[in-house]
Amino acid sequence: QVQLVESGGGLVQAGGSLRLSCAASASIFISSNDMCWYRQAPGKQRELVAGITSGGRTNYADSVKDRFTIFRDNAKNTVYLQMNSLKPEDTAVYHCEAVTTVGGSLVEYWGQGTQVTVSS
Repeated sequence: QVQLVESGGGLVQAGGSLRLSCAASASIFISSNDMCWYRQAPGKQRELVAGITSGGRTNYADSVKDRFTIFRDNAKNTVYLQMNSLKPEDTAVYHCEAVTTVGGSLVEYWGQGTQVTVSS
């Protein structure tokens, strides 16, 4: 079953903003150690964009620091990626990932991905 559902991608001009959402099941959200956003552009390796721990610690790729913000809404079991001052090089498929502890084991879950396209 699908347990991470992403939304919010689309087309935007350079300098614009988008907010990506990753809605998780309650069980994943409760057990998650980390939730992250990754992206992969054509011809490039997948890269970690931003991450947030269950304790609220965040980290960002150098290329998006001061432009992107990751945060969570525990009441909605949702993690967001606010993307401001978008650049054409931000164009990629963005995926949500959760790292959880289930039955004493670490398990990864992935969303289906959402396309972000930034025009010049």
